[in-house]
Amino acid sequence: MFMHNKRLMYTVRVAEPNPGLATLMLEQFGGPQGELAAAMRYFTQGLADEDVARRDLLMDIATEELSHLEVIGSIVAMLNRGAKGKLAEAAEEEADLYASMTSGGESHTTSILYGGGAALVNSAGVPWTAAYIDTIGDPACDLRSNIAAESRAKIVYERLINVTDDPGIKDALGFLMTREVAHQKAFEKALYAIPDNFPPGKLPADPQFADVYFDMSQGEGEGSGPWNTGDQWTVISDREAQAAVDGGDGQASVGLDETSGAAVDAFAARTRSDPDSDPVTGADLGAGPGAGRTTRLGDEDSPR
Repeated sequence: MFMHNKRLMYTVRVAEPNPGLATLMLEQFGGPQGELAAAMRYFTQGLADEDVARRDLLMDIATEELSHLEVIGSIVAMLNRGAKGKLAEAAEEEADLYASMTSGGESHTTSILYGGGAALVNSAGVPWTAAYIDTIGDPACDLRSNIAAESRAKIVYERLINVTDDPGIKDALGFLMTREVAHQKAFEKALYAIPDNFPPGKLPADPQFADVYFDMSQGEGEGSGPWNTGDQWTVISDREAQAAVDGGDGQASVGLDETSGAAVDAFAARTRSDPDSDPVTGADLGAGPGAGRTTRLGDEDSPR
């Protein structure tokens, strides 16, 4: 059960309207790293989590994210407030009104379509989607994803702070950014409170490949570090040894019954290419300057 308190979690003080800045702020309202995405990610995880304490953690943070959504939405609304009134009442000449609406980003879109409200879109006007939620239903996986999501959200808040000189907005965004840090710490603790949290899932990794590092990208710029050096790793740099590592022939095959095999053979025979042919094609017939070498009409063996 949710209950709404009309007092914001953090006070919003906007110095003056700025529709362009409002559009940028939408990134944390309806964007992939935004507060709605975070709230829905943790809320759906909490509903399904079998651990009572972890479920409580997820529900606490999901609810807090909704309060953050209200804070960022209020910032958007305040930044658009002046433009909203001017647009509704046509308080300026057309040219001046258009100039104020197109002051940056997609502010004209949010003004016309949403009346300056906090729309569930990102800063480019792309609608929010549940595809932003990458929950997979395994606590070790989901908590790692949550940690990454909080990290990304912090970076977006840093970037938003850097594009405004409004002290009130900087203050509110600084609070929201700091809460991303706190949530990341909480999720880290929850992850490592699971005794065997790596690898995720139940099935163990195959020991034949679990400690192997394949040096697949070779040439100038080779580098090394703890991710591919030391006793933990066996490095495979030989190209031949990187193929068919299971000891097989490295080919794909499937067992077919007699009927299916005959149908596949017939299809292959019907669609087989003739490597000895050099037919005149549409590209040959329409060739002009810059076409390169083509086959002459009626003289297929003589390129031109």
